[in-house]
Parts: sequence; structure tokens; C-alpha cells
Amino acid sequence: MKRLLNSSSDIEERCLELGFLPFFRCGITGFSIEEMIAPEYWFSDEEGAWEWKGPVIREGHCAYGKFFNRKAGFVSREWLPDWANYRRSRLLAPNEDTAALDDVVLQTIQVEGSATIQELRRMLGFARGRGKRAARDLTSEVPEDEKISLDPILTRLQMEMRLVIADFEYNIDRHGNPYGWGVARYTTPETLYGVLAVDRSPSESFERIHTHFRRLFPDTAESRLLKLIG
Repeated sequence: MKRLLNSSSDIEERCLELGFLPFFRCGITGFSIEEMIAPEYWFSDEEGAWEWKGPVIREGHCAYGKFFNRKAGFVSREWLPDWANYRRSRLLAPNEDTAALDDVVLQTIQVEGSATIQELRRMLGFARGRGKRAARDLTSEVPEDEKISLDPILTRLQMEMRLVIADFEYNIDRHGNPYGWGVARYTTPETLYGVLAVDRSPSESFERIHTHFRRLFPDTAESRLLKLIG
């Protein structure tokens, strides 16, 4: 049995070793940070897995976002081009109107370079009392009780590998110490990692990823592998 994860460096090393590393339980026994982390670093008073996400991202070797069945995890730089190549071929918006909203959010982040969800709400006119809305704002003709939630949009864009989380930002107390839950800052993979290009079709990238997962988990049911790959 491999030793438990005890630091951000351990998480990064395990991600680079496996290529993919879900943060939460994902249907494949033992294949998540939640199951690999030393107990004292999971939901405790000690700095642990939740605080280590940012340092791993900042090292630049592993991308982070909601990549696995709409749950968070890491993908190594080695596998990121194939992962993006395949995932971008699978559009998740259920209809054209939703796809258009997704595109507006993506374009906004591309223009700004990065954004938190709070910044997106202000830029798109979702936050009341924080500046005038322009005619192009998404909510300009949306009734107050039908305001659009950004969370599912951001999740779809991460699942499609069009967005990743660039870092987490924390409130600072009067002693200069961070506290509370970190706020995710979103950006495009290209902004962080440059062009993601492979000389393969999306189906070929899928086969390469599938073969890798099958090698890692030879006894896992096919349905569970396919659910994880997406």
C-alpha cells in the first residue's frame, strides 16, 4: 500500500504519477485524495488537503477544476492536451440558449484573463447595486425571479476543459492570516499552460485516456471508467 498523502508535494507527486487525481470519491475505490490523504489532513483544524489545492496549482504541473463527473480533481500537464482534445468534443449545454450563455461567460473570462464568480456577477450585471448594467448584460431582460445561476455554467465549462481554476483567494484577518473557504479564480487552460495541441482526433485521445485508466484499474467495471472519463 502506498503511503498516505501528507503534503501538497505528495498530492502533486501522486497526480504526476497517475496522470489524473480526483479530489473526492469517484466510484473507483481508493482513487481520490479523500481516500489517500492522512486523516489528520482531511476536515480537521490542521492545514490540509483543502488548503493545499492552491500550492499544487501554482507549481504549474497539474491543472485543477471540476473535471470528474462534475466533481473536482487534478490532471497532469502530460495528459492535459488529450484530456482537453476529447472533452471539448463533448458539449454539455442542453440547448442553444444555454450554450449561448456558456459562451458569453467563457468570452468574458477570456477578455478579462481571469475572474472569480463574484467578479463575473458584477461584470455580467448579476449583482445588484454594484454599477449600472449595460444593454448587453445577460440580466437586462431577465425577471428578478429568473436570474441565471453561474455555478452550473462554470461547472459545464470546466467539464468541457474550457476553464480551469487558476488559484484560490482567501480573506485575511487582522494578523495577516488567511481564513474561510477559498474563492476560486477561473481562467482558460491556455492562459496558464499555453497551447494545448495534439496530433490526434478526439476519439483517438479518448482511446489513449481509456487505455491508461484500464491499465491503472484493470478490475474496474467499464461503466465506472466511462463515467469518470466523461
